[in-house]
Amino acid sequence: MPSDHASEIAAGDRFAFGRNWQGFLDRLDEDRIREATRSLEELLGSNPLREKRFVDVGSGSGLFSLAAMRLGAGEVCSFDYDPSSVACTKELKRRYFPEDARWRIFEGSVLDGAFLRSLGRFDVAYSWGVLHHTGEMWKALDNVRSLVGSGGRLALAIYNDQGASSGRWRRIKKLFCRTPRQFRAALFFPIPLFYELKWMAADLVHGKMPFATWRRQSARGMNPWYDWIDWLGGYPFEVARPEDIFDFYRRHGFRLERLVTCQGGWANNEFVFHAPDNDVRSNG
Repeated sequence: MPSDHASEIAAGDRFAFGRNWQGFLDRLDEDRIREATRSLEELLGSNPLREKRFVDVGSGSGLFSLAAMRLGAGEVCSFDYDPSSVACTKELKRRYFPEDARWRIFEGSVLDGAFLRSLGRFDVAYSWGVLHHTGEMWKALDNVRSLVGSGGRLALAIYNDQGASSGRWRRIKKLFCRTPRQFRAALFFPIPLFYELKWMAADLVHGKMPFATWRRQSARGMNPWYDWIDWLGGYPFEVARPEDIFDFYRRHGFRLERLVTCQGGWANNEFVFHAPDNDVRSNG
């Protein structure tokens, strides 16, 4: 019998994120790794992971697990629901830290409470752009609390709620996943082309070099082309207002340490929360 993940892909109920990341790894170079490492350090503060336990929830390409290793984490635990993403993370470990026992990699779901309990607790739990793709975002947001140790930090990025616009994107993503792969380019390529041409024109009007916006989108060491594929196909897809995320974690005793919004746009809002300095929390 196929796995739940494989069945969801076949039914068009889930995007094959890992397949997209495999293409990205072919283009990964040292400059992108340095940029990813810089962005992780900027998010968490100077020297944020030295000898700390770090868990990468939904490791995707494995790039930010690698960045955590580069920043001197005492332990890195990576897991993803997508077997191809797990394979990508293992490939980066093979390339850069092949014999290092500090980096552990698993296939598992953030919706599986028993699996999460088996991992223990960490100084830093990191989940950038993942939990809104689980199909049960609020359960995932609740479950991930159990990974954060007393006084630890939780770093998240969640898609911004744009109301009706978010609903339209959800329908596009669902259609993308249910369209045979051989027809996707013809049907969906006009969407990124429209936006890139619009942004290029805006760059020229504002006296910037063409594709300045494209290059800016490459922040965090990512690649705009693979980001576009991820965006078009990224289903399941859920969103939240910044205040909803803040209120949810405040009710559980988490203190907001850092917030970077996308200023009402269609991207991610970034959060860093500080967990309570005790272990009386429920695991959800």
